Amino acid sequence: MTLVKHNWTVEEIKAIYNRPMMELLYEAATVHREHHEPNTVQVSTLVSIKTGGCPEDCAYCPQAARYHTDIKGNSLMSVDEVKEKALQAKSIGSSRVCMGAAWRNVKDGEEFDRVIEMVRTINKLDMEVCCTLGMVTENQAARLAEAGLYAYNHNLDSSENHYEKIISTRSYQDRIDTISNIRKTNVTVCSGGIIGMGESIDDRAGMLAALSTLNPHPESVPINALVPVEGTPLQDQQTVEIWEMVRMVATARIVLPLTQVRLSAGRNSMSPEGQALCFFAGANSIFAGEKLLTTPNPDMNEDMKMFEALGLKMQKPFVKKAQPTTVEAEDSKLKSLGEKPRWSRPTLQKQ
Repeated sequence: MTLVKHNWTVEEIKAIYNRPMMELLYEAATVHREHHEPNTVQVSTLVSIKTGGCPEDCAYCPQAARYHTDIKGNSLMSVDEVKEKALQAKSIGSSRVCMGAAWRNVKDGEEFDRVIEMVRTINKLDMEVCCTLGMVTENQAARLAEAGLYAYNHNLDSSENHYEKIISTRSYQDRIDTISNIRKTNVTVCSGGIIGMGESIDDRAGMLAALSTLNPHPESVPINALVPVEGTPLQDQQTVEIWEMVRMVATARIVLPLTQVRLSAGRNSMSPEGQALCFFAGANSIFAGEKLLTTPNPDMNEDMKMFEALGLKMQKPFVKKAQPTTVEAEDSKLKSLGEKPRWSRPTLQKQ
């Protein structure tokens, strides 16, 4: 049985990444089968609940206000609009809805209250709920947890060394701090990064080393291939070859054996055969739907044809972790037992 390590070094991970491809694939597939159902893939739908106008300077992101892209911004969606999107996602087999807002950090107020209600609403649909909203405080993380949030996404993006070449408006430590705040709740962590931003293999290994030293490991790690967008500083970057994605997925699987490795952005330029290699190497989660926030994604019908050809089935919700209990549900249960509700702690109230 593969042991879970929290002290991987960059050199150890780089040595895995650089193994002969067939040897790397064999080991990754073996680890995958030890800890996961190899023919099951978790499918998520990503909804951009607030698009554009972000004050950050992430060099890959077309939603940054300072870049001139053709992204059309929109204000925060209504709860009913998000519920409709979630129902559409459920109808095509998605088990998770991930809501993304182009914010640097969460600010308490009417908009955050609305997001809290979105989380409650989707949780009641018996779907896993994930959010990616930027930086959150300990108090905000607690409010999301009490609303029934299943996962929070906050990517490290790259190694700490390469990070400063990509982003200057938020530090690497800021990202670690947000993950730490989420870990103080029962919400699972989703954190990964992007390859193809001009980084070295050392940087790719460095990102995985940073993720693997978190204890526990993130429950979900997205591996994204950069989708160059005109108007961003990385618009002229070459798309990474499929072999690089396969190596990155396989290495992540070996280093993070219990984690769901998510084949994320960049799938639109990958052939079904290339994606099949990624699944064989240990990827067991994807995003479905025509867009990933703002970048193209394969059509759901194409994904279903690929799943059928490969004999893959969709993972049901709450397989890895039980459905979160909301404040209202917990209070109702306690009241029915004649006990005093225990959720109304001052530290968890709105600031």
